[in-house]
Order: sequence, then structure tokens, then C-alpha cells
Amino acid sequence: MTHVHRETAAHGSRRRLLAVLGLTGSFLVVEVLGAMWTGSLALAADAGHMFTDVAGVGLALFAIWIAARPPTPEKTFGYYRVEILATVVNALLLLAVALAILVEAYQRLLAPRDVLGPPMMVIAGAGLGVNLISAWLLHHGASASLNIRAAYLEVLSDAVTSFGVLLAAVMVTFTGWTATDPLVSGAIALFIVPRTWRLLRQAVNILLEGTPAHLELATVETAMREVAGVRRVHDLHVWTLTSGREAMSAHVVVADPSDSERLLDELHAVLHARFGIDHTTIQLDREPAVVVRLKSPSGLGGV
Repeated sequence: MTHVHRETAAHGSRRRLLAVLGLTGSFLVVEVLGAMWTGSLALAADAGHMFTDVAGVGLALFAIWIAARPPTPEKTFGYYRVEILATVVNALLLLAVALAILVEAYQRLLAPRDVLGPPMMVIAGAGLGVNLISAWLLHHGASASLNIRAAYLEVLSDAVTSFGVLLAAVMVTFTGWTATDPLVSGAIALFIVPRTWRLLRQAVNILLEGTPAHLELATVETAMREVAGVRRVHDLHVWTLTSGREAMSAHVVVADPSDSERLLDELHAVLHARFGIDHTTIQLDREPAVVVRLKSPSGLGGV
């Protein structure tokens, strides 16, 4: 059995997350005030999306801090799952914001309101710049951590929505067509939902200890059976503790249990090298003896 406690994949992006939190948190105030001044729902929608950016990055930083705490007798795996719980909360918050935007957009299409185009255009352009900088800061760690990926996708999608708000502002300013504002707002909400839903499904799969999407159980079993001395593998389970950290448990039937040290070392090496699994719990079982019973011709006895 191998237990290694190490930093989570998100830990290395801590400083970048702090920088993004400062940028988005500051500009959130600007967008809220701008939405109130201009009367723009699209700007308010973008502010709501940026609020989830701030909440998501804040949750990510909190998760990194608490996940770094060492295991205890009560929590032998430590606090790795806090990162995944933060991702779930973040996704649910984003879905709620999207629903609120859709409802308000529908109401504004029925009863259009005046919108101040020029200041809306300036604020939307500045918001686009802030989101692009934030996405660039988080891009490096997004491939290693689900939690960082959640924050990265939020600021990236917020950059797209800021661009949409900018286009809406241009339309309102130069054509006077105010219906562009709620239409863009609805498009922002519809843009948010499918990406957030996929993220939520990933996080829930981890909480349910499902097999990681990038691994196939049959492939893992085949690789283990290729180790010399291994006869069969059963009760194989692979699950994710947190982003970038998978765990595995299995019963391995071997020909010679006295060679257990070599077998465990080779199995662990294969699992680490081919699948990136470092936390392994393997029980070695001896191949059961086969007893052959032969019936006598008379059927009254046997050997």
C-alpha cells in the first residue's frame, strides 16, 4: 500500500489566482455601477458573470489553502475533496445567475428600456481587457487542476460575453436598437449553461468516486496482468481524490506471494508511469490449489 501526501495540482497557481482575484474583484464594482448608470442588462449580466469569477477564484484559493492541510486520523485522505466541493458550488452559482439573466432578458424584450450606449461601450471594452489578462494568467494551470480549469473557463467565457456586450453597446450607440441589449444578455446566459453543466458533471463524478474519464478500467487491468507473476486482477477500483490525483485499489492473484516486494514495486511503477496513479492499495492473493476428485467406476467412492 502506497500513500503519498503532496500538494494539489492547483497549488502552483496560487499567486496567479490572487492576481486574478484582485483584477476581477476591482472591475466587478465598476461593472455594477456602470450597469446601474447605463441601464444595460447586458452589462449587468456581464457583472453577474464576473461575480461568479470572483466567487470561483475565491473558492479556489480557499480550497488550495484547506487542501494543503495534512491528513488526520479522522480524515485519512486529508482535505483534497474540498477543491471539488468548491467546483460544485461555483457551477451551481453560475447556473443560478444564468437563469436570472434569461428571466430578466425576456421581461425586457416585452418592455424595452432606454440604454446609454457610449458609457456602456467604454465599460464593456475595459471588461474585455480585464478578462483576457485573467485568462492568460490562469491558462498555465488549467490543464492540471479541475478547480483552476473552472476559474479559467469562467474568465475565458466572461471575455466572450464582454465582447458580446461591446457589440451590443456599438449597436445601441449607432443604431438606437435597444433590443440588442436583452438579446445579448440571453445569449450570454445560454453560452454559460452548457459549459457549466459539463463542469458540474465532472465534479459530481469525482464525488461519486466514478472512474476518471481519461482512464479505462480494462486497460489498467491489462497493464497490471502484464507484470511477471500476476495471474489475475479482481475488485479493481480507480477513482479521483482531487484534480490530478487518482487512487486505486485491487486484489491481485499471484503465483508466488513470497515475491511480494518485487510484485508491489513493479505494479506501482506501471501504474505511475502509464496512468499517473500514485495512491495504490493492492492486496496480493495466492492462486488457490486445485483439488481434483475422480469418481470410481461404481460411483461409490473417489480419489
